[in-house]
Amino acid sequence: MLNVFTEKFRPHFHFSPKEFWLNDPNGMVYFKGEYHLFYQYHPTGTTWGPMHWGHAVSKDLIHWEELPIALYPDEYGAIFSGSAVVDWHNTTGFFPDEPGLVAIYTNHGMYPNSDRPFQRQSIAYSQDKGRTWGKYEGNPVLTDESITDFRDPKVFWHDETNKWVMILATDQTVTFYTSPNLKDWQFASEFGKNEGSHLAVWECPDLFKLSVDGDPANEKWVMIVSIGDNANYKEGSRTQYFIGSFDGTTFKNDHSEDTILWLDYGRDNYAGVSWSDIPSSDSRRIYIGWMNNWRYANQLPTEKWRGVMTLPRELDLVSTDDGIRLFQKPVKEIYTIKEQQSYLKENTLLSSNTLAIDLSHSLVELNVEFEKISAGQFGIELVYNDEEKTIINYDVLRSILAVDRTKSGEIDFSDSFSAIQEAPLTNKNNRVKLQVFIDMSSIEVFANDGEAAITSLVYPKNGLQKVNLFSKNGETKVTLLECNELNSIWK
Repeated sequence: MLNVFTEKFRPHFHFSPKEFWLNDPNGMVYFKGEYHLFYQYHPTGTTWGPMHWGHAVSKDLIHWEELPIALYPDEYGAIFSGSAVVDWHNTTGFFPDEPGLVAIYTNHGMYPNSDRPFQRQSIAYSQDKGRTWGKYEGNPVLTDESITDFRDPKVFWHDETNKWVMILATDQTVTFYTSPNLKDWQFASEFGKNEGSHLAVWECPDLFKLSVDGDPANEKWVMIVSIGDNANYKEGSRTQYFIGSFDGTTFKNDHSEDTILWLDYGRDNYAGVSWSDIPSSDSRRIYIGWMNNWRYANQLPTEKWRGVMTLPRELDLVSTDDGIRLFQKPVKEIYTIKEQQSYLKENTLLSSNTLAIDLSHSLVELNVEFEKISAGQFGIELVYNDEEKTIINYDVLRSILAVDRTKSGEIDFSDSFSAIQEAPLTNKNNRVKLQVFIDMSSIEVFANDGEAAITSLVYPKNGLQKVNLFSKNGETKVTLLECNELNSIWK
């Protein structure tokens, strides 16, 4: 295959498949020194089609080796989203000699002589580090004919009750099931009626425990739920989260029913879930999302391949003035590809001038801290050429951080793509800190140490050429400016 990973718009430090279609991340699990990333994959086309599980592995979350397809459609249907775990204690009976991997996934098909789809949960297992898979002869292991949208199982071991727990998307709620062996499941409870956002069908749930402010004596449970596209709302597909308690059976939300907490304020972070079985010596909760939106996913202007993942991110719970919130930051392993680093001294920006930084490298991490003096707005222009740019703007009066991609390059493939994406953000002592990762077709902004994230695809004709720092309606001080060049992971 010629010109692989050098195509126009190909990301250079995010995972994408060599060819064809990718969507939801699936089955992320750490085992024997490898991070496994499975994903929804259509191996013969660049639009959504019969779903398989694609497969890649990494030793550092940044450099990926694409492996052969792990799971193919079978007599029970296509292979939709799901999760994977290490069966450490051979609860399944699949691993008499040493622990192995079990995948739990949704089979999607049609009822005979009907146009009604069915979704059922099945399992498969691997005794060779995920290289080959056998499907359980007793599949499917969980069905409910009364629910059409019955999918995306995320499974984990609950120590306190000594059982496996499954959280499953069930229309516009999630339902919990428990099992001693991953084969026999019992209903436990349901969560979500009248809670949070119900703009569209719920998908790809996750549930895990995190300490608050790093204090192991103060822990909360975090539930992530993605929400499908609804044409009546401009954002398209999005992801919300809840914070509360879980006793192995029931999740209780700490917030009022009408509280909505968004994981990401950009258009392009969807269906993300976290890795299972990260060693206790590491203890991080590491998450990755599909960098896309169902509103235009099938129309993106790429060729041969379509679909990319976000940077892997570490999730933390942090106390803020608004209460406990989920913060996110790129995993530290991203710095394994840092090539060169440059700093600029403090500068004061006036309304009449910008601070221009010419670049010789298109793959960049920026770290900028602004201090408001008298300005009404300040921010960063990412300039690709004379006509194309993306603007990251902070509005002091509105306390809003925005990423404007209305002039970022190719935007006409969808009426929904041209957008100004906004996140609420309070400045801290008149300061706003931005960490920005710029790849060939994406921008990820992490504000104030991960308090807000805006993830956005962009499709400029050229790579990044220049960065302008600006101030409007007054003065702004730049107290930190760091620019890191990043290497391609595909060398």
